[in-house]
Amino acid sequence: MILEYLIIVVYTIALVLILLYALAQLNLLINYLSAKKKQDKSEKFDFSNPEEIPFVTIQLPVYNEMYVMERLLDNIALMDYPKDKLEIQVLDDSTDETVQTTFQHVEKLKATGLDIQHICRTDRSGFKAGALKEGLKTAKGEFIAIFDADFLPEPNWLKQTIPYFKDEQIGVVQTRWGHINRNYSILTKIQAFALDAHFTLEQVGRNSKGHFINFNGTAGVWRKTCIIDAGNWEGDTLTEDLDLSYRAQLKNWKFKYLENVETPAELPVVISAARSQQFRWNKGGAENFRKMMWRVLTSKNISLKTKLHGILHLLNSTMFLNVFLVAILSIPMLYIKNEYAHLRFYFYFMSFFVVSTIIFFVCYWMMFKEIYGKGFKNFFSYVGLFFTFFSIAMGFSLHNSIAVIEGHIGKRSEFIRTPKFNISTLKDTWKGNKYLRKKVSMNVVFEGALMLYFGFGLYSAFVVGDQGGDFGLFPFHLMLFVGFGYVFFKSLTSKV
Repeated sequence: MILEYLIIVVYTIALVLILLYALAQLNLLINYLSAKKKQDKSEKFDFSNPEEIPFVTIQLPVYNEMYVMERLLDNIALMDYPKDKLEIQVLDDSTDETVQTTFQHVEKLKATGLDIQHICRTDRSGFKAGALKEGLKTAKGEFIAIFDADFLPEPNWLKQTIPYFKDEQIGVVQTRWGHINRNYSILTKIQAFALDAHFTLEQVGRNSKGHFINFNGTAGVWRKTCIIDAGNWEGDTLTEDLDLSYRAQLKNWKFKYLENVETPAELPVVISAARSQQFRWNKGGAENFRKMMWRVLTSKNISLKTKLHGILHLLNSTMFLNVFLVAILSIPMLYIKNEYAHLRFYFYFMSFFVVSTIIFFVCYWMMFKEIYGKGFKNFFSYVGLFFTFFSIAMGFSLHNSIAVIEGHIGKRSEFIRTPKFNISTLKDTWKGNKYLRKKVSMNVVFEGALMLYFGFGLYSAFVVGDQGGDFGLFPFHLMLFVGFGYVFFKSLTSKV
């Protein structure tokens, strides 16, 4: 009976933590809806006065970007900003033939009068953070705009963002990511679904009440003095953007989030690329929790509510571990429920935690309709996408939980860039991409085993107890079976 009680305790704790996270999301939804009713009265630079237009440096940190490099450079060259107040740094850490082709393209753009530099380091220490820090040493701009290789800002992007720095307390202006290949596949649709929620509900919900948000690594602008004051870029976590964001806000710098400014980008189209991106984000989140938790909790500059939201923000990725624990223990719980009649009241009470799913459903719907609009047809599409997203997200839970555990225990690993594909239409293909890994991870084998495990959970619903089965967890186990099955088979087929 000791084992059964241990399972119940761990299962309950994980459910409580998920509920707390859901309640925080609900609070962010309330903040979001409140913010939508307010008019932005931020002071701005008057760009009709040339004296108020500041010097800007655009940094492009790149690494082996064969498929998107030309597109990136040609797009940035279209930026509508006074040439005498714009500098572009191509921070190229590449180790393949793109070093030469990028150099040639940069020289061609330089011949048009563009102030563009091709900067290569001999030592890749610090990875992206190290490249940004190196570029900052010679950056002439008062403000530093950063774009990853797969982003395609509009020509007027700087004119939409830089004016907000009129307020000298603002250290960062962050824009919302768009998705040029949102409808390419189920994988891109669910990635867009999750990112849309982050860039609406979470960023607006936190920023509107003065809670900490994060620069998202790209599609944003930093005040150079803010970077220096916060301690500059550090490469000791896999999410250097989250790290510097928290250090800056702990020093009382303000962040400005612009939901109405969309910066298009390309989503990973192959599951192996999505896996590497998810691993980096989730491990980096856990690393930053270790690094920042006590600084946030002991800060005298921020309110208790901001501290709570900050801690939950840093624990975002740890929710995958809680979901994974609930999933794994749900099958033993099914048998415990039907074996011990005296625990029946506890299980009736546990059904209360379905409210977490309801909260997520409502929050994500409010975000979905902001993008696609209301109406029965859109709601019907949303329901299908919501459960598809939840199923596949749970299918990633083993992979992401390993990342989270490594982050919490301090295991170091290299910064692995997400392969880019230059895919924007259904006709484009990722086949033959030289940056894709051909070796199948051992985690994929375990994901296949978990698919079978939750298949057993589906079977168990029919045979437990003496009342003709118990189907209370059947929908949950079905989603887990589908999710792990999708991740397993897609991971195998992405290697061919």
